Amino acid sequence: MSQLNTEQRAAVTQISGPMLVLAGAGSGKTRVITEKIAYLIRGRHFRPTQISAVTFTNKAAREMRARVAALGNEQTGDGPFISTFHQLGLRILRTEYHRLGYRRGFSIFDAADSLSQVKEILKQDGHAMNGAAEAAAARISAWKSALVGPDAAAQKAADPLELQAARVYARYVESLKAYNGLDFDDLITAPVTLLRDDAEVRGQWQARLGYLLVDEYQDTNGAQYEMMRLLVGAEPNFTVVGDDDQSIYAWRGAQPENLVQLKQDYPDLAVVKLEQNYRSSGRILSAANRLIANNPHVFEKRLWSALGPGAAIRVWSAADATDEAQRVVGEILHARRAKAAEWGEFAILYRGNHQARPFEEALRTHQIPYHLSGGLSFFDRAEVKDTLAYLRLVANPDDDTAFLRIVNTPRREIGAASLKALAKYAGKRQSSLLTASLELGLASHLAERSARRLHKFARWIVETADLAERGDPVKVTRELVEAAGYRGWLEENARDPAAAERCWDNVCELFSWLSRMARNRPDATLGDLIAQLSILDNVDRDDEDRSKMVSLMTLHAAKGLEFDQVFLVGMEENLLPHHACQEGAALDEERRLAYVGITRARRRLTVTHARSRKRFGETLDCVPSRFLEELPQDEVEWEKRDGNVSADERRQRGRAAIADLRSLLGEG
Repeated sequence: MSQLNTEQRAAVTQISGPMLVLAGAGSGKTRVITEKIAYLIRGRHFRPTQISAVTFTNKAAREMRARVAALGNEQTGDGPFISTFHQLGLRILRTEYHRLGYRRGFSIFDAADSLSQVKEILKQDGHAMNGAAEAAAARISAWKSALVGPDAAAQKAADPLELQAARVYARYVESLKAYNGLDFDDLITAPVTLLRDDAEVRGQWQARLGYLLVDEYQDTNGAQYEMMRLLVGAEPNFTVVGDDDQSIYAWRGAQPENLVQLKQDYPDLAVVKLEQNYRSSGRILSAANRLIANNPHVFEKRLWSALGPGAAIRVWSAADATDEAQRVVGEILHARRAKAAEWGEFAILYRGNHQARPFEEALRTHQIPYHLSGGLSFFDRAEVKDTLAYLRLVANPDDDTAFLRIVNTPRREIGAASLKALAKYAGKRQSSLLTASLELGLASHLAERSARRLHKFARWIVETADLAERGDPVKVTRELVEAAGYRGWLEENARDPAAAERCWDNVCELFSWLSRMARNRPDATLGDLIAQLSILDNVDRDDEDRSKMVSLMTLHAAKGLEFDQVFLVGMEENLLPHHACQEGAALDEERRLAYVGITRARRRLTVTHARSRKRFGETLDCVPSRFLEELPQDEVEWEKRDGNVSADERRQRGRAAIADLRSLLGEG
């Protein structure tokens, strides 16, 4: 507490009523949250089990738990519940699923599973695809985030396409319920529906929750805000921490206007502003302040720093994307040699993933290690999805999506025609595909051989489920995957033995993860473990040591991170701001995105733009971003407009490049 500034201390020590902590970039918001949890426990204001803290990623929740433990409040089964919004929703559903008409062992559908369901519905209705499924899935997710049900969506439909999406929405909800399944959005909307409609359940959960803390409040959507409101009740004790200037996820349903709603719903709301930045130098903050001042604000704030003015912000003009990448990489080489900097001190940030390629090429040319964010998620790998499908079907025999994924993986000579006949029979019987496979009546709708194979497969799954229920579920399901011959199938289908081995290693890692989770939750069923695993975000699989690599990432991915030297590249009209975001609220969010990029820098910020770029094989002239003109010009060091640098600087960079090439060629 003695190391907190006045505003931070005020945020920590107020423990009654509603509070908003408006925390600017680098102002120590995570420290405030963790210190407040410790303060609530040490002062015995609330029992640890009465305290919940929610954020948006598992990584953030994990870091928060570690910080609370470091303050002397070790996490045990009786400690505060620190989680993501989705984990909090899952916690409620694990207890109350029967009240919503679900059975134990419900499945959680990921985005790919949900899209597959939407595609199947459109296909059954004879609609052409051409992106229609993706559009309908996105619209359904937006409706759920806004707590709009299928009937209301149909009533509000503004055109035939939206009406079609609403009809798909209704059938999609029915199909999920039939599969005893929930999608990611349901992990929020289902608990909200229950808490809103069932006074008894609402009272029980409000009684269990004494104090709620919400991190990254500006990123909440309508459903998440409603969950918070229902949990804190009529006599609310909560602290939300956020920054409207870092709200950059409108495309994901985030509503920065929840800040306005908070003030309206809680007139006694206490507001504390954290404006001292502990990360960046003064000139960087001056640029950030001047830029973001062009946006409308609910609450005004201005970041400041005691770290001194620091280096001027540099703006470079490059000939094209290749020149831009070569110059940035050349500067990284020069800075590393001149100042003995580590590779991990540098970050290259851009608006879209398509901008990464020339930087990757330049970094590889100079053998500079780098980390590219946004690669294939562990859970998106085919072998991991296959294995999870086996586990999901064992846990939930009504999961038709899982059934269809693995009934012929590895091949069991069950063809598409047989599966189509099975689906038709199951539809008439109003049963799942696995249940239908066990019925004697199926033999009259299928060739005897196919019916026998389906029956054998289904019986094997049911027997495994029984063993998993009575024994070690992880051990039993691992034996199932091995007995299926899945490793051999990987070896037959991989491009080479090394690729097959990597795939099998991923399967083994998945089971290792499940084993660790089972040790921590000995009473958990297989369904419980899979549900927990299903909501882990991609960051949890990012185990590489970034401290020894240059970081390449989008501005969205950079939020929450910081680096000594940042290169904010592609600062041009139609890139930043994006061509589809040129006015109104969309332009405001693009400005916030630039603000996030600027405030990632601790010591040095370099902004670049190109005079031309190739798009779809055509070279196009580029216009510098309007945001460049909104920076404080007296804090910016503009490179000569013709792209030249001083003779001394040119010689230094030349020496660095030559030395680097010599080292690559082994000449010392």
